[in-house]
Amino acid sequence: EPLRRYVEWYWLIDWDLPAPYASHIVPHPAVNLTFQWDEDEGPPYAEVTGVALGLYTRKLTGRGRVCGVKFRPGGFRPYAPEAPVSRWTGRALPAEEVFPQATGDTAHAVVTPAEDRARVAALDAFLDDLPRTPDPQADLAMDLVQRVRADRTVRRVGDLAHAEGLSVRALQRLFSAYVGVSPKWVLLRYRIHEALNHADTRTDIDWATLAAELGYADQAHLVRDFTATVGVPPT
Repeated sequence: EPLRRYVEWYWLIDWDLPAPYASHIVPHPAVNLTFQWDEDEGPPYAEVTGVALGLYTRKLTGRGRVCGVKFRPGGFRPYAPEAPVSRWTGRALPAEEVFPQATGDTAHAVVTPAEDRARVAALDAFLDDLPRTPDPQADLAMDLVQRVRADRTVRRVGDLAHAEGLSVRALQRLFSAYVGVSPKWVLLRYRIHEALNHADTRTDIDWATLAAELGYADQAHLVRDFTATVGVPPT
């Protein structure tokens, strides 16, 4: 319960592959902490991955396991208050550079249990022991990102800033410090995720209508952003 304000979910992946496989992900505006074990390449280790600006691709080979913590957008800063979250944007770095407690022994304790519940308990224990600095600005950032995510009527940065009694510049500074990317980037990324969901679940999409519903000026702008992010056009 104490973690739920800051952590969106844990994600656990195991693989045993006869041939290499490339996993492609369109990231959310979230920081991830991962404990990983590529069994053919060495002992378990931990990484912090900032918001990935483009398509995130990870090549999986042999046998391995990842136990990940996906922080809520804005929820990472209370755990690392000494630097703006934009410092980690587009970067993956050893977790010990951010959390000295994330040693090889800790990674081993997280990834080696056979049962998911045991791995979750290890993640709980690790995060519970980390110092956390309460920060009203982090709370504001988390609430604003959730509003962008859930409210389709939020289409412009200026409108979001005005609704919160902030200047556009103040909103941009808040997102840079606590989310790691600009409010415009967050708006566009959640639009792309919604378009992806439509593309994945429907075959009768009117892309011009969807573009208008998502706040795009026209279909061409949606197709351009979609293709630039995902690497292929929506169709």
